Amino acid sequence: MKIGMVTDGVHVVSHAHVNVYLVEDDDGVTLVDAGLPSMWPMVLRALEQCGRTPKDVRALVLTHGHFDHVGFADRVRRELRVPVFVHTRDERLAAHPYRYTPQRNRFLYPLTHPRSLPVLARMSLAGALNVRGVERVEPMTTGTALPVPGRPVPIHTPGHTDGHCSLHLPDRGTVISGDALVTLDPYTGRSGPQIVASAATKDTHQALASLDALVATDATLVLPGHGLPWARGISAAVSRAVDVGEH
Repeated sequence: MKIGMVTDGVHVVSHAHVNVYLVEDDDGVTLVDAGLPSMWPMVLRALEQCGRTPKDVRALVLTHGHFDHVGFADRVRRELRVPVFVHTRDERLAAHPYRYTPQRNRFLYPLTHPRSLPVLARMSLAGALNVRGVERVEPMTTGTALPVPGRPVPIHTPGHTDGHCSLHLPDRGTVISGDALVTLDPYTGRSGPQIVASAATKDTHQALASLDALVATDATLVLPGHGLPWARGISAAVSRAVDVGEH
């Protein structure tokens, strides 16, 4: 487990190679993604370290509906009574986070990429196989700032899923890329900027094309759903991801 500040007013909770972000301003805290079920107590600890309480949480924003991003989403909705935002094209997936069909068989793929096995094992121990979906969500409008702390601007970056959205924090020079661009792929164990393997991505061609929308943010700091932050600019990150290409 790792808890820390990654830039002004943005904190990360990282566990089992999965990242959850806390974005704060004077109005409170926005959670970005809900990780895995066992990460909820860690988020509470992170709030305490920030001098906040659960009452300061105003919203949960999901980059997409996969199981490793909605782990404690329904708990947040029920216990904190805050809205959960997700793109309309991922509403069904957020409710049923295991019901998706990637380009390649996600169960066989790790057998040809043995470096992924320890990563996937840690995710499983953290509750990856026991996630409850979230059905009561709010539609997320892209291109304009959400009315939540930090004022993140959702950017539609489909490919990994139909409704995948990255979140731009323009006043902080930061983009939370979710799984549109990661620095660790759980399905291959490979590090460095890249799209997620076809074992967990619906359309890798579309995922690569969506990277152009990330470049347009001109962000300095990239905060991925998996892996370490990238502080050398979004353009450099995307260039590396394109070089890696589909896998």
